[in-house]
Amino acid sequence: MKDVKAMYTLLHHFADKGLLLGRSLSSLYDQLRDFQVFVEKDDAGEQIVGLCALHISWENLAEIRSLAVKETSQGKGVGTQLVEACMVDAKALGIKQVFTLTYQPNFFKNRGFQPVDKKELPHKVWSDCINCPKFPDCNEEAMIWNSSGREA
Repeated sequence: MKDVKAMYTLLHHFADKGLLLGRSLSSLYDQLRDFQVFVEKDDAGEQIVGLCALHISWENLAEIRSLAVKETSQGKGVGTQLVEACMVDAKALGIKQVFTLTYQPNFFKNRGFQPVDKKELPHKVWSDCINCPKFPDCNEEAMIWNSSGREA
């Protein structure tokens, strides 16, 4: 619970740049169990430098979302570790497909995700995307991981 305001600040840093969708404090509290956080310690104490969520969309489908890593921690494997932690959760839950909407398709392609037409993701489109200010002109790329494909 103590991390929510720092999570909110990090997400909105990237949302203000148009790189991801921000989340309200209320939605972060509602979905707190979806999130993984990456914490670094320094002289000032602990700080969240990255976060990522696995959100269950349907019986056999989940979404990786809200992946954000502070610029000073990018390129150090933080994002990879966060996505891997979410994938471990997905596999433990028996989820066979995990998708994401992203501006960084190569990052996800390197983790076993493949491009997919957004029309293949009806639960996502009608549950979250319809309320997005970018709908229906979303310019994020849809990527999906299938349990029958390469491991993420």
